[in-house]
Amino acid sequence: MRIAVAGSHGLIGSALVPALVQAGHDVHTLVRRAPTAAREISWSPDESGLDPRLLHGFDAVIGLGGENIGAHRWSGQVKQRLRNSRIIPTSVLAEAVAAAGVGTFISASATGFYGDTGESAADETTPNGTGFLADLTLDWEDATRAAADTARVVTLRTGPVLSPRGGLLGRLRPLYRLGLGARLGDGRQWFSWITLPDEVAAISHVLDDPTLSGPVNLTAPEPVRFADFSAALARTVHRPAVMRIPAALARRAGGEMVEEMVLASSRVVPSRLVEHGFTHIHPNIESALEYSCA
Repeated sequence: MRIAVAGSHGLIGSALVPALVQAGHDVHTLVRRAPTAAREISWSPDESGLDPRLLHGFDAVIGLGGENIGAHRWSGQVKQRLRNSRIIPTSVLAEAVAAAGVGTFISASATGFYGDTGESAADETTPNGTGFLADLTLDWEDATRAAADTARVVTLRTGPVLSPRGGLLGRLRPLYRLGLGARLGDGRQWFSWITLPDEVAAISHVLDDPTLSGPVNLTAPEPVRFADFSAALARTVHRPAVMRIPAALARRAGGEMVEEMVLASSRVVPSRLVEHGFTHIHPNIESALEYSCA
């Protein structure tokens, strides 16, 4: 296939592009500067948008990216940046996909769509939850609507991605290796995750399966409680993790961001992915951490 990828320099995009090329696809990347290579396409989602003529002849467009959701405390200004960095580019891509007649539009989303799931497992039939993340992801997915009448649209509700290259473990691994790992709150909140190889393989699977459309949860099939995740990470790096940070202290330190991203339960299962024949490389947290902390 001829594929255009936006967000090719992020954690997921930088692994996805070479995997697609290796699979034999003709991959072009959307860049926010003048092109310096033959397979680069210049666009400016905040200003001039994307000329649909640049997408003529493409089979699929994959939209990734967005400002790091957990990098800063969520002030009003940060929240607006997080929204703009997702909703505006997605809307621009959807309109260009529709105008160019591209057959498939795959857009990033997040498991934050479900909010705090408590003890219940959330699959793709579960309605969206409450909170900033739930509202953001709902609007993010709504931004794909311009392409829905002409293209197969898939929204990837991705959990935290575990990788030796950065992401969540890029922040946690050094602390745990120093013996500073800690359980946050009571540790009973559910934690859904996916490894980078599974994320890339799942996106490729979605790309190749024309019967998949709509929301698809990109998570491992075995979510764990945060206390078990913390203990498994400590075992993997051969350090103790006996500290506990009370929920009230975590809230004071990180505010709404910690409340929704760390203290809330996220028990999200990849029902549609599994039903459509996908097999995870790292289905459980032990194998995931062995890979991610190697």
